[in-house]
Amino acid sequence: MREEGTALQSLEDLDRRYVFHPFTSIRDHLQGGALMIVEGSGCSLFDSKGNSYLDAMAGLWCVNVGYGNTEIANAIAAQSKRLSYYHSFSSMGNDVSTHLAERLVTTAPVPMSKVFFGNSGSDANDTEIKLVWYYNNVLGRPEKKKLISRRRGYHGVTALTAGLTGLDNVHAGFDAPLPMIRHVRAPQRLWEAEPGMTDEEFTADLARELEELIVAEGPETVAAFIAEPVQAAGGVIIPPAGYFQAVEEVLRRYDVLLIADEVVCGFGRLGRWFGTERFGIEPDIMTTAKGITSAYVPLSASYVSARVFDVLAQGSDRFGAFGHGYTYSAHPLAAAAALANLDIVERDGLVEQAAKRGAYMLESLRERFEGHAHVGEVRGEGLIAAVELVASRDPLERFDPALKVGGRVARASIGHGVITRALPEADTLAFSPPFVVSESEIDQMVDGVRRALDETLATLPRG
Repeated sequence: MREEGTALQSLEDLDRRYVFHPFTSIRDHLQGGALMIVEGSGCSLFDSKGNSYLDAMAGLWCVNVGYGNTEIANAIAAQSKRLSYYHSFSSMGNDVSTHLAERLVTTAPVPMSKVFFGNSGSDANDTEIKLVWYYNNVLGRPEKKKLISRRRGYHGVTALTAGLTGLDNVHAGFDAPLPMIRHVRAPQRLWEAEPGMTDEEFTADLARELEELIVAEGPETVAAFIAEPVQAAGGVIIPPAGYFQAVEEVLRRYDVLLIADEVVCGFGRLGRWFGTERFGIEPDIMTTAKGITSAYVPLSASYVSARVFDVLAQGSDRFGAFGHGYTYSAHPLAAAAALANLDIVERDGLVEQAAKRGAYMLESLRERFEGHAHVGEVRGEGLIAAVELVASRDPLERFDPALKVGGRVARASIGHGVITRALPEADTLAFSPPFVVSESEIDQMVDGVRRALDETLATLPRG
């Protein structure tokens, strides 16, 4: 029953009273409340008080075609009238998800056999680990179950994938990671490479670390290695040339499957359709979500190679019906949204536009931030970039984490009409706008964040 007086409460009050927010300080939120977004158009968002903001993050790296696209909205509406839902259990299917599956497999950057539909990148990676375990059980290798991820990688927040995610804030308080998960270093030169190392030397060092871990654990126990082509939430970490080739050589040597997590990179974010294409990766399994529908409807797709699927199919003889799936797997509304979204991205040349706008954005960020006394690095690939803040450049030193400098700058940016995001594990500011962003909007985003940085630094304690 609705409480008397609820209609008189503000939207912010109602949110604070009833909504449990993800990735939010519970105590701070109860005191401060939310910024309530009520409308979006293109790259702009509007709050409940009528203020407008440029979204430098495309939501959470996902609204690639921008907000308010009527073509996708109409496709969803039409599908809801024709067939709003039916499940895909027990050999049931629907036409629209079947057409989407055909499109995804036939346009994959490397040969793939099937796609398994879910609802998010988290559940897709969780699905894929279960596939890896099932695969090894079918092959009679029940001990081959350990998983290797990278520090600062992001792969989800389910009970399993929270451990694959190599970020301490995702582990804290949740008893993560689970015992079968291991981590190696991220391929980030700024903090991980020895002074004077070439890219070749750094790559060889990282590959050697991976191999030593596999050997120490026992190759017969290590099942899969999971990696984003560009590590997004961990800091927009771009691997050095030849990194994935060196990693794949190690994995093949010890019969360890490779999962490419394309949740952020896939469908154009890097100025190429996929990160596997950009970096020459040859995965056994590939994860997609976010950009597959530009976040208009939740959807994920796990691509499975013929090598893996042929073994999974053999499991029917031993285990019976495949005992995994979701109520909303292959949801027709999500499939309709995906097909409309991919049509727009392809027809309007938005992947190519992302490459051009990304080059402009990176140049603008370098002009405004490089050389700053408290900017350690500006980096980017396609339409994704980061500005990493440091206490000192020479010697290279981080800010005291207690100061939360990146978070302060992100909050100050809102006052300048820009929504950016401070990434965990370092004071890093991310930029990942919709593909439809204009050069003038990029200028406004970069300028707003630079002004927020200057204001924030002026408020920090001296020394």
